[in-house]
Amino acid sequence: MTKNTHDADVAFIRALAELLNENDLTELQVKRDYAEDDSLNVRVSRKPPQQVMAPQQAPSYASPAPAPSAVPAAEAPAAQADGPADPASHPGAVTSPMVGTVYMQAEPGAPAFITVGTNVSEGDTLLIVEAMKTMNHIPAPRAGTVKRILVGDGDAVEFGAPLVILE
Repeated sequence: MTKNTHDADVAFIRALAELLNENDLTELQVKRDYAEDDSLNVRVSRKPPQQVMAPQQAPSYASPAPAPSAVPAAEAPAAQADGPADPASHPGAVTSPMVGTVYMQAEPGAPAFITVGTNVSEGDTLLIVEAMKTMNHIPAPRAGTVKRILVGDGDAVEFGAPLVILE
């Protein structure tokens, strides 16, 4: 590897780190191919700021205001009473496979993919996570009933964030 390539790689990695901070991301991963046997794999990540909690205070997950078609108001309190306090630890939690923006329907004005109480089959689209201008359909990992919807239309999500509870 020449010094010029090394300097260019260092500049590239610094630019990725700046992009990470400017856009408040927690992780970026890039593969750069130079030649058939020469490539650069870079993963830049940072820990999100830790929340300071009072002793013996359980973490609370604010339930965002759902889109009007996402969760009817009468069903929301019953849905909140089900399951453990931490939705991510629920055995039926469907988590985000990436950082992005959630969309509950295929296009504005269309009906939502799911609502609380919807029965889904394995592979059915639960919602969409947009990442880097790509719409990624999030499929149901198994058949079940939607018990809770933990995100709202337009919400930003992190990798591993709980999206939906299926039972």
